[in-house]
Amino acid sequence: MTFKVATLSLSSSALKIKRGDISQWFVDGFSDAIVNSANEKMLGGGGCDGAIHRAAGPELLEACYRVPEVGFGIRCPTGEARITPGFKLPASHVIHTVGPIYGVTINPEASLRSAYKNSLSLAKANNIQYIAFPAISCGLYCYPHEEAATIAISTVKEFANDFKEVHFVLFTDDLYNLWLKKARELLSFSS
Repeated sequence: MTFKVATLSLSSSALKIKRGDISQWFVDGFSDAIVNSANEKMLGGGGCDGAIHRAAGPELLEACYRVPEVGFGIRCPTGEARITPGFKLPASHVIHTVGPIYGVTINPEASLRSAYKNSLSLAKANNIQYIAFPAISCGLYCYPHEEAATIAISTVKEFANDFKEVHFVLFTDDLYNLWLKKARELLSFSS
């Protein structure tokens, strides 16, 4: 797989947009975290969630089981975030967040924005300096990619001073190109 990386200035930190596999991402293995686009059960699934669970090993599933349920089978409601160690992942932590299911979740824009905000707030509270996001809700949850990119980048921009680097690690060329285009638009960069 060929990796593409674009680096943009985001206030006092860097915004990096990368084509790649988020389960392999890390900066220092100490103060870094990947965000897992999880389901409410936090017990693994398909897409990004499944890849992260496979790469982290069975200890991640055990840690997720230890997260208290807040409702029947629900460990992380839509728009919220939880943190676990990264176990066998190169990154030191995993922040699990649940994005909206487009066409099902009421007010999906607010839920998606909350997923990003709560992930960033949790990272800051745990002294994470480097954080990497996938395209939350853009796979099985069918969120329109252009709208999702706008929400993701504009929300991250609000937290720019809280991190050394914020990364988007996107699995397809189409998502990479769209996120880069949106970042340049929203951060006033020319193509």
